[in-house]
Amino acid sequence: MADRLSPGDPAPDFTLQDADGNEVSLAGHRGRKVIVYFYPAAMTTGCTKQACDFTDNLDLLATAGYDVLGISPDAPEKLAQFRAKESLRVTLLADPDRATITAYGAYGEKMNYGKKMMGVIRSTVIVDEQGAIEHAFYNVKATGHVAKLIRDLGV
Repeated sequence: MADRLSPGDPAPDFTLQDADGNEVSLAGHRGRKVIVYFYPAAMTTGCTKQACDFTDNLDLLATAGYDVLGISPDAPEKLAQFRAKESLRVTLLADPDRATITAYGAYGEKMNYGKKMMGVIRSTVIVDEQGAIEHAFYNVKATGHVAKLIRDLGV
């Protein structure tokens, strides 16, 4: 379990496969702000709501200078199914070994239906144009998080 990130920390770089099997790296987004959000599993109720909320607000966020990357431990094939089923436009990345999820402090002990378990902690990290952490939000709610994020960022 990695430590959580704080504003000013360097964002751990990563290169992961997207839903089409193409490699996407954080370094490829230098010069723009990046919203990196971590979610437990594609095609589950909360994760679907969150991904749809990001998709619905993608143009607004892009106009404000933000790229959006969603990361889960799902395989690229499952991400492709998720994208097609829900008409998602957000870039979904596969981290099956959870190395990136862990590096960002988004993997660890959490409560799920009243039980303690290890898993992906729903989290959102904002990376600035130079690759440093601007904001780090952990244990966020699936519903309403994107609207709150937009307010908090002043978009």
